[in-house]
Amino acid sequence: MPQHTPAQNRPVCRHCDGFPVVAITTGTRNPDGTRTTLPATCPACKGRGHTVPSAAALTTAGR
Repeated sequence: MPQHTPAQNRPVCRHCDGFPVVAITTGTRNPDGTRTTLPATCPACKGRGHTVPSAAALTTAGR
């Protein structure tokens, strides 16, 4: 299976390692027998999977 390259070489989030949304089981089952799950997003990257450069990094220096 081919690997995807990161878009625009953005650094991967250190908190979620690039897996920003996960499904957590609640322990209960639905009537059809499947598990009930809740989605959880990474609070550090807000579900994007990569870190956003700070405003200081985006500021240009010069005249």
